[in-house]
Amino acid sequence: MCLILLAWRAHPQYPLIFAGNRDEHYERPSAPADFWPGEPNIFGGRDLEHGGTWLGLTRAGRFAAVTNYRDGPAARPAPRSRGSLTADFLRRDDEPRRHLAEIVPDAAQYRGFTLLIGNLDRLYSFSNRGSGIDELAPGVHGLSNHLLDTPWPKVARGKERLTVLLQAGETDLIQGLFGALADRHVAPDSELPDTGVGLERERALSPAFVAGDRYGTRASTVLLVNKRNEVVFLERGFGVQGAPLGERARRFAFHVRARGRVTKAAGQDV
Repeated sequence: MCLILLAWRAHPQYPLIFAGNRDEHYERPSAPADFWPGEPNIFGGRDLEHGGTWLGLTRAGRFAAVTNYRDGPAARPAPRSRGSLTADFLRRDDEPRRHLAEIVPDAAQYRGFTLLIGNLDRLYSFSNRGSGIDELAPGVHGLSNHLLDTPWPKVARGKERLTVLLQAGETDLIQGLFGALADRHVAPDSELPDTGVGLERERALSPAFVAGDRYGTRASTVLLVNKRNEVVFLERGFGVQGAPLGERARRFAFHVRARGRVTKAAGQDV
């Protein structure tokens, strides 16, 4: 993903609020969010080129998302796909921080990334361009193609819009989050980062919603988890120049372990 807005334990009804845009080349094959064939406990989109995902969650309450870290053209191809970082976490049941500690020794085998993983209790971030593993504090966070909460213009604007929504009910919250993701405001040159791709490219990538001929926002996603561990997941797809391609919506409940048993709830389309 290339923009993530996140409210963690900051809303009275929704401990986790997530809004994100996935920016990618339009020609890259991918599957929209759904439960994975053969792995029905995992829900998310799927990169059909390497098999990983940019955003996913499990019925057990695990959550993972990844963004690329933009630091100029790659010197050489990396041996591992960044989408496997999220998929590997979703397939396992280990403690999130311990899982990240296992990634650290091999982090150089991936191109630059910032990874968010967690469960119903804790969320963590780790970047192979950063200084270590960080636990997210309650509050509003933002991430683009750098480190968590780096104040790039679209991150700062998105966090401001999310902060205003922290008392909103479901309908207004969803509408407001999609509004933040649809923002096509181009940042002034004086506010743009220098990530080694040139000024023209920095301008094109500065809006929350990127609309191009070959590369742009392919999906906008809103994910809400309430205090009853019920999930609302909405995904809007887009094509060249931001042409709408439809919306998918899903509601389901996590399988929550309580007093030695697992409570199950089947997914259903909204």
